[in-house]
Amino acid sequence: MSDVAVIGASMTKFGQRDAWIQELLAEAGEQCLDDADVAPHELEHLYVSNMASGEFEGQTGVPNALAHDLAAMPAYTQRVDQTSSSGGAGIYAAWQSIASGASEMTMLVGGEKMTHRTTGEATDVIASLTHPVEYKQGVTLPSFAGLTARLYLDRFDAPRESLGKVAVKNHKNGVRNPHAQFQKEVDLETVLDSPIVADPLRLYDFCPITDGSAALLFCPAEKASQYTDEYAVISGIGGATDTHVVHERADPTTMGGVVESSNQAYEMAGLDPDDVDVAELHDMFTILEFLQMEGLGFAPKGEAWKEMDKGTTGIDGDRPINTSGGLKSKGHPLGASGVAQGYEIYKQVVGEAGDRQVDADVGLACNVGGFGNCVTTAIMEGRR
Repeated sequence: MSDVAVIGASMTKFGQRDAWIQELLAEAGEQCLDDADVAPHELEHLYVSNMASGEFEGQTGVPNALAHDLAAMPAYTQRVDQTSSSGGAGIYAAWQSIASGASEMTMLVGGEKMTHRTTGEATDVIASLTHPVEYKQGVTLPSFAGLTARLYLDRFDAPRESLGKVAVKNHKNGVRNPHAQFQKEVDLETVLDSPIVADPLRLYDFCPITDGSAALLFCPAEKASQYTDEYAVISGIGGATDTHVVHERADPTTMGGVVESSNQAYEMAGLDPDDVDVAELHDMFTILEFLQMEGLGFAPKGEAWKEMDKGTTGIDGDRPINTSGGLKSKGHPLGASGVAQGYEIYKQVVGEAGDRQVDADVGLACNVGGFGNCVTTAIMEGRR
């Protein structure tokens, strides 16, 4: 099995874009090829992470069209859909294509076009990933988040302000990210006074509806130096599935998919949580940052909020989390989000993160589908 390197990366501006899905994908793909100085005809595999281009735009066959738009024929193409963790699943698929020896040059492009639909329409598309038993009762992902947040706060005696501080931190980080949808700081009072969405969570505890795309380029690690002096190696990766029906879980505050997928990644990399310098977590809701921190081993059970209060997760802390601004500030174009997490970790470990650069040799990205229904965790180590 070959070691797998990431030799190029790109991310488009996230937010409300006039471009449609094919244009967004092509924009990121072209930028990624340029970043690594690789010609389109060198691609052997081309993966597209996308959850719902058919539902949002009536557009299918997006990988084939992208190969045409990039002049990447006759590369093998494949769409990867794992709901809101499609990007992470795409990283896993691209890693497999190189590690297996099936390809020596693979590109992953993730993207979603969402903002042209009303909030209700977009929410309905996203809610379709819930189990039919729950969906017909009107249960949505925000309601899962609210119920779990209330359980967490009550069980672990955590102050409501601790969740608000997640939003404040990630908005502050987003100001440093030129690609982020929101580049404006918010204070704790604003977060706590915003409208209630699913008690105890308020408007600023949720990520926005977003358009955008991102891309990563992969090759065997032994060939990476032919293209660049600075690259990242995917030293560990894992994927796992939890119960699709959330109420069947023994403990809703434990994300089993996060625990299992990270254990796989740590074992493959020969690392443990203390070795991780920086992490990108799937903060679709602020409570998810705490649940993932604990599932990944960054904090004991019920104590992630204490690390937040101590400043551990700030950009100047001992383990910065969501230096990109996270989904909360950067935005959440479903199929692109996991790829954009990979983009941020790649930039951090090769020392190209600009104003948000931290001291990082090892980075971790955790991409979550639904409310922990499916999870991919990837570890990258810099080589420079």
